[in-house]
Amino acid sequence: MQQEFASKLLEGAVTELSRLPGIGRKTALRLALHILRCDEGAGVALGESIIRMRRGVRYCSICHNISETEVCPICADSRRDRSTVCVVESVKDVMSFENTRQYGGLYHVLGGVISPMDGIGPDQLEIDSLVERVASGEVSEVILALSATMEGETTNFYLYRRLAPYADVRITQLARGVSVGNEIEYTDEITLGRSLLNRTLFSDSIRR
Repeated sequence: MQQEFASKLLEGAVTELSRLPGIGRKTALRLALHILRCDEGAGVALGESIIRMRRGVRYCSICHNISETEVCPICADSRRDRSTVCVVESVKDVMSFENTRQYGGLYHVLGGVISPMDGIGPDQLEIDSLVERVASGEVSEVILALSATMEGETTNFYLYRRLAPYADVRITQLARGVSVGNEIEYTDEITLGRSLLNRTLFSDSIRR
C-alpha cells in the first residue's frame, strides 16, 4: 500500500532518495526526516554539495576514472608507471587499489562487466578505448583486475582475446588471494595488495 504524505515536498524528497541504490522508501523517509530535523544550513550544504559534485565531476578522457579535470590526477602524475595498466570494473575499485599503496601504474575503468542477463555487452563498456591504449605502444603489461565472479571471468577472457594480437604486451591477472565470487570493493586491502603483487599470466589460467 502506497504511503500517504502530509507534505508533497516531503514525498518528492522521499521519492528521489529512494532512487538511490539500496535505499527503499522506508529508509528514504528516515533520511528525509533526519534532514528536516537538522539545522537548515546542514540541509542546504548537503544539497549544494551534491549539485556541485554533479556539475563539477566528469570522467577522465584517458582511463574513465572520475575527475574534476579533463585528465584525472592519476593519469596526469608523471611519477606513475605508464607502461602498466590495471583494468578494473568501477571507480570504487580504483579507490580500493589505491588504498593498498602497492600499485604505481595507471588504470582503465571499464564501467561494468559483460553480463548478457543484464543486457550488458562489450559495446556498453570502455573496451575499445583500452585496445587503443595498448595499440599506442606505450603499454607493456595489462593487469586484469576484475572481480572473481562469472561475469568478471567472462569479461577477462573477452579482454584477453581482444588484446592477444599485441604479442609484446603481458596480460596478467590477480593472484587467487581474492576468493572466487568475491567483488573487489569488498576485499580487504592486505589481500588485495598481495593479489596484485603476486599476479600471474592470464594465459596460465586458460591452460589449466
